[in-house]
Amino acid sequence: MSIVRLPDALINQIAAGEVVARPASVVKELVENSLDAGARRIRIEVERGGIGLIRVTDDGAGMAPEELPLALERHATSKIRHLADLERIATLGFRGEALPSIAAVSRFSLTSRMAHSPHAWRVECHDGGLSEPIPAPHPPGTRVSVRDLFHNTPARRKFLRSERTEFDHLARTVLQLALAEPEAGLTLIHNGRTLWQLPPATEPVSVESRLAILLGEDFLRHALHVRHERAAIALSGWIAAPAFSRAQGDVQHLFVNGRWIRDKGLAHAVRHAYRDVLHHQRHPAYVLHLTLDPASVDVNVHPAKHEIRLRDARQTHDFLARSLQDALAAVRPGAEAGHVVTEIPMPTPALAPRQDPLPLKVAESAPRYASAIPKGGMAAAGWDVASPLAAAPAPASDGSMADRAARPDEQPLGFALGQLHGIYLLAQNAAGLVVVDIHAAHERILYERLKRAAADGGPASQSLLVPVEITLNITEADWVERWAPEWTAFGLLVDRTGPANVTLRALPAGLPMQDPVGLFRDLLADLMHQGRTDRVEAQHHALMASLACHGAVRAGRALTVPELDALLRDMERTERSGQCNHGRPTWVQLDRAALDRLFLRGR
Repeated sequence: MSIVRLPDALINQIAAGEVVARPASVVKELVENSLDAGARRIRIEVERGGIGLIRVTDDGAGMAPEELPLALERHATSKIRHLADLERIATLGFRGEALPSIAAVSRFSLTSRMAHSPHAWRVECHDGGLSEPIPAPHPPGTRVSVRDLFHNTPARRKFLRSERTEFDHLARTVLQLALAEPEAGLTLIHNGRTLWQLPPATEPVSVESRLAILLGEDFLRHALHVRHERAAIALSGWIAAPAFSRAQGDVQHLFVNGRWIRDKGLAHAVRHAYRDVLHHQRHPAYVLHLTLDPASVDVNVHPAKHEIRLRDARQTHDFLARSLQDALAAVRPGAEAGHVVTEIPMPTPALAPRQDPLPLKVAESAPRYASAIPKGGMAAAGWDVASPLAAAPAPASDGSMADRAARPDEQPLGFALGQLHGIYLLAQNAAGLVVVDIHAAHERILYERLKRAAADGGPASQSLLVPVEITLNITEADWVERWAPEWTAFGLLVDRTGPANVTLRALPAGLPMQDPVGLFRDLLADLMHQGRTDRVEAQHHALMASLACHGAVRAGRALTVPELDALLRDMERTERSGQCNHGRPTWVQLDRAALDRLFLRGR
């Protein structure tokens, strides 16, 4: 078969396969064009899940009549002119592929009017044929109509899902666009029914109102606002408190320079920030906006522009992880809305994450909270732990319950009333009743203390009784030499002893020694493929979590009221005290309204 040049219509249909995967792709491209044109109000009308009709109308800058046919030619764009522009992309679109690709697989019309024009102009494109521009009625702005998507490519159309499924994808795309650009008003209409009518949000209150509409009041109630800047990187947005964790990662929205993206490295940074406070089967919820120098972001990676490459990926990862860690750690009792219970729902065990219960045994004796930390166990593992906590000083008065109850607002968690079944601490504060899981709270306190002690002491090494020689390939051995500072930072001592041989002489102190070669190979694989590794840190944290769990107060141990108060004060001073090391809550607040409802007061 001889080589021939393909007709333009077929070229556009082939190109459409990369840009237009489903109706949601069409909406994304059209709305991004509207945003690039400066539109502040965008109306999206959809029929039959977007398969029958997609119409996007905006109040943007519009186009001149002579530009309308040009807009439907491949690689015709107003957004870049030179290679330097491609290296500093500040718009959502830039390739000039979207409109011709969409027009190639639909019945397409484009109507546009500039502000100074007396009327609008329209062009139509059906089956590769483009009409001449004709006058049309339309206010300043642009309207694009896409009918019968994939009508001329049956092979593509048969891969579409049901109308309901396609609309779900489309609605999620609109949600992402609405979160990305809150200053633009968006209206979504499906089969004549208005689903979202979002006015432009320019003030913090209106932005939060949009969040509540799109993600629900619960998300906003549990959200922590984040804002952090450093050099050429800025972060803003909302992260949900760990109490609002999700069974699926369906409320995770990350934007880089206004563009919704998927990036494994940045997603890892978010998980890293939540690692100490989230149950292993749960997912964090967040809406985060990263602003970077456009020259440091390569968005010309994938036709859908969902993936990016970062010039300083490691620096950006660490900035994001540290910013979120600081935000989560800064929350103290009294400001953590995620622990306030205003309703008393019936339990739903089927929705709760499954995890083996802790072995809570009732002790025959009743040692005090202040002496419940087993010094020997922690010291034996090499951790320098601060001295046991003393009981809180007694009130200046006679310490009667009535006197202490009269001043609950002096501390966020209030003052202890007593224990329940030796497991829970009951306290009164200004809001109402606080219920604390004593073991879980004490476990978190010990864990944070161990982490501080480890950080102050730095990495320590433990020499192997017999050094281990490991055979690698030459490339791996070169990497071992290249990452020499990292091995020292991890607490490993490793030397290259041949072209493809290294000798492992020491491992991080306190870690299990059953498989030193396996640990080393895992670390090397992480560094070679990811440029970083968290394995040593993760194992250290697992060890500290185990020590804290075994050292914490057990169920059934009787504590005095001053000792219970000491636990409350320690919780108020401790980072991340709202969750135990397994991600479960350590305390809940029952406000007075919830208590009144229990007893039908006020009815």
